[in-house]
Amino acid sequence: MSIVSRQTAFGALLSLVFFIVLSALYFTFFPLKSWSILWEREIFDFPVIIFLAGLSLLIGIIFGMGSGIFLKKQIKLVNDALYDLEAGNEMTEANAALTEMQVIRKRINSIHSHMKEQIKQSQKLANEKAEVQEKRIQEIVSQERNRLARELHDSVSQQLFAASMLMSAINESKDDSNTLEASQLKLVEGMIHQSQLEMRALLLHLRPAPLKGKSLDEGIQELLSELENKVPLDIQWKLEPVGADKGIEDHLFRILQESVSNTLRHSKASSLEVLLIRRDEFIIMRVADDGVGFDVEEAKSGSYGVQNMQERALEIGGTLKLVSVKNKGSRLEVKVPVMAQEG
Repeated sequence: MSIVSRQTAFGALLSLVFFIVLSALYFTFFPLKSWSILWEREIFDFPVIIFLAGLSLLIGIIFGMGSGIFLKKQIKLVNDALYDLEAGNEMTEANAALTEMQVIRKRINSIHSHMKEQIKQSQKLANEKAEVQEKRIQEIVSQERNRLARELHDSVSQQLFAASMLMSAINESKDDSNTLEASQLKLVEGMIHQSQLEMRALLLHLRPAPLKGKSLDEGIQELLSELENKVPLDIQWKLEPVGADKGIEDHLFRILQESVSNTLRHSKASSLEVLLIRRDEFIIMRVADDGVGFDVEEAKSGSYGVQNMQERALEIGGTLKLVSVKNKGSRLEVKVPVMAQEG
């Protein structure tokens, strides 16, 4: 039952009780000579007792309905404030008529200010953490990647190159009398050639972090352009400069890397779309594919990658939404508020 219905029913009941009590007191102190007078006398063709009872009931209904509508509006102001608080939007200005509602609005405004301050501190800590971690591990990671790249290049790459040259020589010297054997040798040569391409891509990815010295949109564009040349995937992107702190951009870039990695490994997609924009003091990054999809709830509880992306989004005060439909694809959206920096 809505508050309007409750207040209307309460008003009607209260008016009837008030009418009965008032009538009882009146007739106690001023008794009637005959009770039939209440039925014989009429007002607007209605017996006086029925008219007075109906009038009281009507007044009660009007009063109850009016108070219900009034309370509903006051509650709506609080509900709107809570919705803005939940969505992270700026609080709308509204004057509550009831003192209690004004107190609640002030508390909500206080909570909103506290949350904004927490987001600022969280983003500041994320920024400082990213800078410190980058300085601490940049040299170690760079050395390790260079070592791995050097070992792979000196061993596996050279062996693949030698195998490719050997298969090419065999195919050139082989006659075409045995078409089945020739086709199989061609297939093996193609597989070796493809392995060489994969090895070159792996060596290319063993470089230092591409965001070093670049903005977020520049780093994403470089990553996607490089990926577009190495995988059979239709990649579309729309990137805008967002002008965020380094900590925020670093976390968003890691989330994008994790999402694209999941797409390449699991989705079997033929197309990938990436969006990075800034609207109404929010940074929005969206990654969508047309792959096989998956169970989102199962992924949230069992996937380290999804949990890692959610934790990164929370560290910068953002929200991460993941939607996936079987055989329709998946979409990941990260929304991060950009707080105005004082000074």
